[in-house]
Amino acid sequence: MIAKYTAKISGTGMYVPKKIVNNFDMEKLVDTTDEWIKTRTGMSERHFIADDQSTSDLCYEASIKAIEKSGIKAKEIDMIIVGTISGDYSFPSTACVLQKKLGLKGFPAFDIAAGCTGWIYAMSIAQQFVENGVSQNILVVGAENLTRIINWSDRGTAVLFGDGAGATIVSRADSTDISKIIDTDLTADGTYNELLIQPAGGSKMPASEKSVRENLHTIHMEGNKIFKHAVKSMYSVCDHLLKRNNLDVKSIDWLLTHQANLRIIDALGKKLKIDKKKVIINIEKYANTSAATIPIALDEAIRNKKVRRGDLVLMASFGAGLTAGGLLIRY
Repeated sequence: MIAKYTAKISGTGMYVPKKIVNNFDMEKLVDTTDEWIKTRTGMSERHFIADDQSTSDLCYEASIKAIEKSGIKAKEIDMIIVGTISGDYSFPSTACVLQKKLGLKGFPAFDIAAGCTGWIYAMSIAQQFVENGVSQNILVVGAENLTRIINWSDRGTAVLFGDGAGATIVSRADSTDISKIIDTDLTADGTYNELLIQPAGGSKMPASEKSVRENLHTIHMEGNKIFKHAVKSMYSVCDHLLKRNNLDVKSIDWLLTHQANLRIIDALGKKLKIDKKKVIINIEKYANTSAATIPIALDEAIRNKKVRRGDLVLMASFGAGLTAGGLLIRY
């Protein structure tokens, strides 16, 4: 279908909880060291959610900032999509909870569960709703509260995660706008769904005394196996986007990937043959916030005037599923 309109990012916002947990703090919680964490992940600190906060609270704070940045009023939003695997509840959706907190109603609100790729999946959906004329301003949030489902008996994964939210307003662009969402590329390979999983809590393994005792409500990940799939899948979506839009990597002003592991980011950059100075990295401050990593880093880069109006930004992520997705924008 030929698009009736063009979609753009009109505003961004981010929020992380106040509590900072650095690598030396992690040494007191699990059998690890600051050097071990930095060498293998590139992480130095992460933010942990407060006892009285939930994922929707993180979403709300980030959303308020994105709405303000966009210049629209909250009542002009006509859809909310939240990418998360750690919502307030199994149901209702965190998007509906967020809708209530924003004082809004009367339009679609739903969640996308695509793991760390959730925000990019949600952005692709938002783009299509704007381009076909159904919506004018969509609030898209990537948010996670993974520290509450950390497996503290597994030092390899316990150090990896932090909490936070990144929000984006996707709006209908005017004919004079330089900003636009150019293209997205989504994929998944369910063959590897068990490599990153929360085994218990769903219909296959409902909560029980046994499931709690065996720590099955926490994150279980086979990191070494995921590594090669992460680099391969993110390279693939980036390559598709560049070729489909008649671009080469030299045309890209910024590469912004999922902040899961510094070695993965470096490996992808080398495979793409992009200048290291063009790669946006903030993993040392926030660790892996899953679906929130890219929107948090994007907002930070915009507010720090690293990403400027007119820049071409190529984004890519991978996540549980295994899912992968790419997003190409001119900011």
